[in-house]
Amino acid sequence: MRERYGLNGRPVGRRIAVAVVVLGFVGVLIWVTIGVSSDNIQTRLISWGVIGPDRVDITYQVRADATTPIECVLRAQDENRIDVGYAEVIVPPSAVDDVVISNFALRTLAPAYTVELLGCATGAAPKVPPPQFPPGVVPPDQPYS
Repeated sequence: MRERYGLNGRPVGRRIAVAVVVLGFVGVLIWVTIGVSSDNIQTRLISWGVIGPDRVDITYQVRADATTPIECVLRAQDENRIDVGYAEVIVPPSAVDDVVISNFALRTLAPAYTVELLGCATGAAPKVPPPQFPPGVVPPDQPYS
Protein backbone atom coordinates (compact mmCIF):
# COMPACT_ATOMS: atom_id res chain seq x y z
CA MET A 1 0.00 0.00 0.00
CA ARG A 2 2.90 2.34 0.72
CA GLU A 3 4.35 1.71 -2.68
CA ARG A 4 1.11 2.25 -4.52
CA TYR A 5 -0.33 5.28 -2.63
CA GLY A 6 2.73 6.66 -0.86
CA LEU A 7 1.09 6.45 2.57
CA ASN A 8 3.20 6.32 5.69
CA GLY A 9 1.60 4.24 8.43
CA ARG A 10 2.51 6.70 11.22
CA PRO A 11 2.50 10.35 10.19
CA VAL A 12 4.65 12.68 12.31
CA GLY A 13 2.09 15.50 12.26
CA ARG A 14 -0.49 13.40 14.08
CA ARG A 15 2.00 12.53 16.83
CA ILE A 16 2.91 16.18 17.31
CA ALA A 17 -0.75 17.22 17.47
CA VAL A 18 -1.56 14.56 20.09
CA ALA A 19 1.49 15.56 22.16
CA VAL A 20 0.48 19.25 22.07
CA VAL A 21 -3.09 18.46 23.16
CA VAL A 22 -1.95 16.19 26.01
CA LEU A 23 0.67 18.68 27.26
CA GLY A 24 -1.86 21.52 27.05
CA PHE A 25 -4.39 19.54 29.10
CA VAL A 26 -1.79 18.67 31.76
CA GLY A 27 -0.68 22.33 31.87
CA VAL A 28 -4.25 23.54 32.43
CA LEU A 29 -4.76 20.98 35.23
CA ILE A 30 -1.58 22.15 36.98
CA TRP A 31 -2.54 25.82 36.59
CA VAL A 32 -6.04 25.24 38.01
CA THR A 33 -4.71 23.18 40.92
CA ILE A 34 -2.17 25.83 41.91
CA GLY A 35 -4.67 28.67 41.44
CA VAL A 36 -7.40 27.04 43.52
CA SER A 37 -5.16 25.98 46.39
CA SER A 38 -3.04 29.14 46.61
CA ASP A 39 -5.10 30.50 49.52
CA ASN A 40 -4.88 28.11 52.43
CA ILE A 41 -8.28 29.09 53.85
CA GLN A 42 -10.90 26.66 55.12
CA THR A 43 -14.40 27.93 55.85
CA ARG A 44 -17.49 26.41 57.40
CA LEU A 45 -20.97 27.77 57.95
CA ILE A 46 -21.77 26.66 61.49
CA SER A 47 -25.34 27.91 61.90
CA TRP A 48 -27.84 30.52 60.87
CA GLY A 49 -31.24 31.53 62.11
CA VAL A 50 -33.98 33.85 60.93
CA ILE A 51 -34.52 36.36 63.73
CA GLY A 52 -37.12 38.44 61.93
CA PRO A 53 -38.37 39.25 58.43
CA ASP A 54 -35.38 41.56 57.94
CA ARG A 55 -32.60 39.82 59.89
CA VAL A 56 -30.57 36.61 59.83
CA ASP A 57 -27.90 35.79 62.42
CA ILE A 58 -24.98 33.82 60.96
CA THR A 59 -22.18 31.96 62.76
CA TYR A 60 -19.25 30.79 60.65
CA GLN A 61 -15.69 29.53 61.08
CA VAL A 62 -12.58 30.57 59.18
CA ARG A 63 -9.32 28.63 59.50
CA ALA A 64 -6.28 30.17 57.82
CA ASP A 65 -2.53 30.52 58.10
CA ALA A 66 -2.80 34.22 57.31
CA THR A 67 -1.60 37.03 59.55
CA THR A 68 -3.64 39.58 57.61
CA PRO A 69 -7.40 40.16 57.70
CA ILE A 70 -9.55 37.85 55.59
CA GLU A 71 -12.48 39.05 53.49
CA CYS A 72 -15.52 36.75 53.36
CA VAL A 73 -18.81 37.02 51.48
CA LEU A 74 -22.17 36.00 53.00
CA ARG A 75 -25.42 35.69 51.07
CA ALA A 76 -29.07 35.05 52.00
CA GLN A 77 -31.69 34.03 49.44
CA ASP A 78 -35.44 33.52 49.43
CA GLU A 79 -37.25 30.34 48.31
CA ASN A 80 -36.92 31.40 44.64
CA ARG A 81 -33.10 31.68 45.01
CA ILE A 82 -33.21 35.47 44.69
CA ASP A 83 -30.83 37.41 46.92
CA VAL A 84 -32.40 39.12 49.91
CA GLY A 85 -29.12 39.87 51.72
CA TYR A 86 -25.45 40.11 50.73
CA ALA A 87 -22.46 41.25 52.76
CA GLU A 88 -18.69 41.44 52.46
CA VAL A 89 -17.22 40.88 55.92
CA ILE A 90 -13.67 41.41 57.18
CA VAL A 91 -12.48 38.69 59.58
CA PRO A 92 -9.55 39.73 61.79
CA PRO A 93 -6.62 37.32 62.09
CA SER A 94 -6.44 35.11 65.17
CA ALA A 95 -3.39 34.26 67.24
CA VAL A 96 -4.96 31.12 68.71
CA ASP A 97 -4.72 28.04 66.44
CA ASP A 98 -5.50 30.20 63.38
CA VAL A 99 -9.24 29.55 63.85
CA VAL A 100 -11.78 32.36 64.01
CA ILE A 101 -15.46 31.82 64.81
CA SER A 102 -17.45 34.90 63.87
CA ASN A 103 -21.04 36.03 64.19
CA PHE A 104 -22.75 38.42 61.79
CA ALA A 105 -26.23 39.95 61.79
CA LEU A 106 -27.23 40.11 58.11
CA ARG A 107 -29.96 42.58 57.15
CA THR A 108 -32.39 41.13 54.59
CA LEU A 109 -35.17 42.49 52.39
CA ALA A 110 -37.46 39.51 53.11
CA PRO A 111 -37.29 36.35 55.24
CA ALA A 112 -34.33 34.17 54.23
CA TYR A 113 -34.84 30.63 53.02
CA THR A 114 -31.15 29.75 52.69
CA VAL A 115 -27.82 31.28 53.75
CA GLU A 116 -24.41 30.68 52.21
CA LEU A 117 -20.81 31.50 53.00
CA LEU A 118 -19.72 32.01 49.40
CA GLY A 119 -15.99 32.21 50.02
CA CYS A 120 -13.04 33.93 51.65
CA ALA A 121 -9.70 35.33 50.49
CA THR A 122 -6.74 37.27 51.82
CA GLY A 123 -5.38 40.40 50.20
CA ALA A 124 -8.10 40.72 47.55
CA ALA A 125 -11.82 40.20 47.20
CA PRO A 126 -12.82 36.53 46.99
CA LYS A 127 -13.77 35.20 43.57
CA VAL A 128 -17.46 34.62 44.20
CA PRO A 129 -20.67 35.47 42.34
CA PRO A 130 -21.74 39.10 42.66
CA PRO A 131 -25.04 40.05 44.33
CA GLN A 132 -28.04 38.79 42.36
CA PHE A 133 -30.77 41.19 43.41
CA PRO A 134 -33.60 41.81 40.94
CA PRO A 135 -33.19 44.87 38.69
CA GLY A 136 -34.01 48.09 40.52
CA VAL A 137 -33.69 46.56 44.00
CA VAL A 138 -31.12 48.22 46.24
CA PRO A 139 -29.25 45.81 48.56
CA PRO A 140 -29.86 46.54 52.25
CA ASP A 141 -27.17 48.28 54.30
CA GLN A 142 -25.00 45.97 56.39
CA PRO A 143 -24.72 44.99 59.18
CA TYR A 144 -28.05 44.87 60.94
CA SER A 145 -28.07 47.33 63.84
